[in-house]
Amino acid sequence: MKKIVAIALFAGALMVSANTNAQTDDKAKRASPQVVATGKLSSGAKVKVDYSQPALKGRTIGKDLEPMDGKLWRTGANEATVLETDQDIMVMDQKLPAGKYALFTIFNGDDVTVIFNKTAKQWGAYDYKEADDAIRVKTKATVASPAAEKLTFKVSTNSIGFTWGNKKVDIPVK
Repeated sequence: MKKIVAIALFAGALMVSANTNAQTDDKAKRASPQVVATGKLSSGAKVKVDYSQPALKGRTIGKDLEPMDGKLWRTGANEATVLETDQDIMVMDQKLPAGKYALFTIFNGDDVTVIFNKTAKQWGAYDYKEADDAIRVKTKATVASPAAEKLTFKVSTNSIGFTWGNKKVDIPVK
């Protein structure tokens, strides 16, 4: 009887261990790996953008993959892209307090609405709530030359921007 109980406990422990390991996500092995862009603004604020980096792989933006015109995009893949700042910053003419924010965009042609949402930790845009937006700003997309095969964020002294396919978006910050 003790042998049966011991075998049952061992089997149960093995199943729990296997299940736990299966749920551990190695983000570096994803089709859209996790990437971090960091930089320091002219104000001294440190900014970090943590995102999953999709690749075009012959697909067309707006047709085969996001962003689709008029629809909310997590501005990356997998989890929502997270922007973190260690100090209050000015995004265009709006104050964004220090903290972590999910970064979303809505493209309408070359017009781009950039959204900083207070719910930083969320999968994609499925649970997005407009009521949780910290700020929204409007900017324009320009043509990227050369086009970017992979979504790439860059933080410079006076802007946060990204290039994706033939789209380039710069958001003035200070």
